[in-house]
Amino acid sequence: MTIDQRAAMQATASVPGIPRDDEGPVFREPWEARAFAMALALHVRGLFTWTEWADALAQQIKLAQAQGDADTGETYYRHWLATLEKLVAAKNIAPASELHRYRDAWDHAADRTPHGQPIELTQGDFKSG
Repeated sequence: MTIDQRAAMQATASVPGIPRDDEGPVFREPWEARAFAMALALHVRGLFTWTEWADALAQQIKLAQAQGDADTGETYYRHWLATLEKLVAAKNIAPASELHRYRDAWDHAADRTPHGQPIELTQGDFKSG
């Protein structure tokens, strides 16, 4: 078992709420799997412990619930991604402004890409502002 596989097993056992079946985590969309994988990679590299991650994720979910999230499970990985962005910014891995810049560029790239085609980020997707 690779270190990434061990980290995935630890994450699914340690972080409550991860949607899963008998084979492991279940993702509705490819971006959810990517967000999961990014969190695993940053954990393996020592950016945070799973306890720290679980605490930050729980805080994010509570905040979303307080703001009206119905907590049906459909928004779980949105909270996962928001937690990842906050930890990366808090740990000075990347400033929040840079994360937002890339998020906006990906949104722009997705908007211009025909359905079913791969999304490719280009320099033109970064709006000067």
